[in-house]
This record gives sequence, structure tokens and C-alpha cells, in this order.
Amino acid sequence: MAVLIKQKMNAQAFDTFVQQPENADKLWEFIDGEVFEVPSNPYVSMIAGLILTAINLYLPNNPIGYVTGEAGGYIVAGERYAPDVAFISSQRQPELARQGYNPNPPEIAVEVISDPSSREEQRQLRMKLTGYLVEGVLVWVVNPEDRIIEIYPPGKPAYTVNAEGVLTGGEVLPGFQLAVKDIFPAQPDQAAE
Repeated sequence: MAVLIKQKMNAQAFDTFVQQPENADKLWEFIDGEVFEVPSNPYVSMIAGLILTAINLYLPNNPIGYVTGEAGGYIVAGERYAPDVAFISSQRQPELARQGYNPNPPEIAVEVISDPSSREEQRQLRMKLTGYLVEGVLVWVVNPEDRIIEIYPPGKPAYTVNAEGVLTGGEVLPGFQLAVKDIFPAQPDQAAE
């Protein structure tokens, strides 16, 4: 769950804010004029890492772009997002930014829900979804509690893939497939079976 900094600001002020030494080692998002510190969550990070690893394993045979983790921020619709995992093609951007937030939005953004009961997290996620979709980003919202992934393809209806399904990369990552069950670690009662 992100922590809201009770202060409205514009994107330029946000960029200055995150460069201050006391803020440099933290992960920040700028959503709808609000500043959020994104706390660390090992479980969410593990799930995001499994998705990131699967995309990284796909890329050597399909060298079409770059995948980034939670520390790879992007400028999306004038805001600053830090998706848990993101992909951007080398056709859209030949090299990734080496500092600050990447100037182009990703083509795939993965958001892993850390606390499905948090109204604040759900509000932030819905605001980010709007920005992503305006920019034509394919969004995967991962819900570890329900073991489902909501898929938001730009310009098309959203749909859900459950733990028995397969996550695909669509037109962005042609041929990419990942069994959804492989994203979620076995639960203690399942591991004993």
C-alpha cells in the first residue's frame, strides 16, 4: 500500500522533490497531482520477479525490447508511475533512460495488488489504469489473493485470466506465454499434496 504525502504539486515540482537527497533512495509515484511513496512488499516483489523473469527468459530469443522492475519509473500521461514490471520495445525507445523516469510510457505495465482491501490502493490503481490506457499501454493487474490477473488491452474490453489460464503478451510480446499458476507460489496446504 502506498503512503500519500499530503501535498499537491505539479510534475516539475515532483521531479525536484524526488531528486532531493533524503528522497533519492525511496520509490515515488506522482498520480493526479498527488505524491505517493511506494513501500517495499517482499511478497509482491516476489510475484513481480517471477513475471519479470519469464519476460527476461523470452527476450533472448525475441530481442525486441527491455523489461524493468519496480525501480524503473515511467512518465505516463504526464504523471510518474512505478509499475512492478514493465516492458518497452526497442522500436519505441532504442535505449532506456539512465536516470529519472523513463520519458516514454511502457507498452506493458504490470501492477501487483499488495492489499486488495485497501480503498486507497484501489483508488490509485484506477487512476493509473486511466493514464495507462490513454497512452495505449497493455496492463496486467495481478491479484495474488484471488490468484487472478485482470487484463486491460487498450481499446478493447478488459478480461480476467484465472490460475488455470495462460497469460499471453498479445501483439506486444508475440508468442509469450506464462501459465498463471506459475506466477503464484503454492499455498501451504497445496504444497503438502
